[in-house]
Amino acid sequence: MSTRIDRANSEIQRCIADIIQNKMNDPRLKTLIYVSEVNVTPDFKYCKIKLGIDEENKVKLDEIVKTLQKSEGFIKRELAEMVKMPQVPKLTFVVDKGTQATIRINEILKNLNIPKDEE
Repeated sequence: MSTRIDRANSEIQRCIADIIQNKMNDPRLKTLIYVSEVNVTPDFKYCKIKLGIDEENKVKLDEIVKTLQKSEGFIKRELAEMVKMPQVPKLTFVVDKGTQATIRINEILKNLNIPKDEE
C-alpha cells in the first residue's frame, strides 16, 4: 500500500475513535468500542472500519453497528472538520471477528481451573 493511504488510514482511525468515544452521547454506545483497523480505498470514496467491541451478545453487537451506521452523517461531518481529505468517504462499520475471538479465548482461559505448580 502507498504511504499516502497508510497515513490516511491511521489518521481516520484516530479521528473515528475520538468521535465515537468523546463526541457521541448515545447510551447504546456505552460499552467499550475501539477501532481496530481502517481501510480507505485509493480514491477516498469508501472506508471500511473494523471495530473491536467488548460485548458477547450478538443482538447487542448488531445494535451497536446499526447505531454507528445510522450516525454516519454525524461521524462524517465531524471527520471532515478534523481531517483534510479530497472527499470524506462513505463509512461502513463491521465487527472485527479476530478481536471477538480473542475476547472469547481470554474469557475461556480465565475460567480454567489450572492448579499452580508448587516448587
